[in-house]
Amino acid sequence: MIYFYNVSKEFGRGAGVYDLNFNIHKGEFVCIVGPSGAGKSTILKLIYMDEKPTDGKVVVDNFDSSMLQKDGIPYLRRRVGMIFQDFQLLRDRNVYDNVALALRVMRVRRKKIKKRVLQALNSVGLGHRAQYYPQELSGGEQQRVSVARAIVKEPIVLLADEPTGNLDPQVAREILALLRRINEQGTAVVMATHNYNLIKNTPYRRIRIEEGRVVDT
Repeated sequence: MIYFYNVSKEFGRGAGVYDLNFNIHKGEFVCIVGPSGAGKSTILKLIYMDEKPTDGKVVVDNFDSSMLQKDGIPYLRRRVGMIFQDFQLLRDRNVYDNVALALRVMRVRRKKIKKRVLQALNSVGLGHRAQYYPQELSGGEQQRVSVARAIVKEPIVLLADEPTGNLDPQVAREILALLRRINEQGTAVVMATHNYNLIKNTPYRRIRIEEGRVVDT
């Protein structure tokens, strides 16, 4: 489903990723692990095609980075959900509207939006918080809203960039458990983390990256 073919991404400051070759299968849960600055976020951006490779190509479902034009990227992103460390919620919109935004952009019918938003919020345990604003929620609740926002599109893969980085250990475990449940329902999950202790007892495949290079898959 996701394929990296001899992928390098270089930046002007010299940091980047180099000669990446790996694949992620449909329905798989994969952890990209490594220290801060190793290139984990760059890998997710290449999957999301927020960045294009300097060399090589990335294929996600039927989208090929070497052929995809700018106007095709929104169609890719309908298939990919994204969760960020800093939540990236709109503070002037309530929880319902934060989650509904992606569907409105996709021009989904209003009745269907309501059904899918409430389903997504209930699945993360926040159906009762739909009318709250982000600043009225705890950090763990805000991250759950960002998970709901990502899964409301019914993506084939969910990307999580350090999703527990701003959370205390107990809440971090709860978010990991939530991602596990989403994965068990058939959505592939790719999670970048530097917190090896969080995942060391999980059965998930790990792609270890150091200084921009894969050292273990």
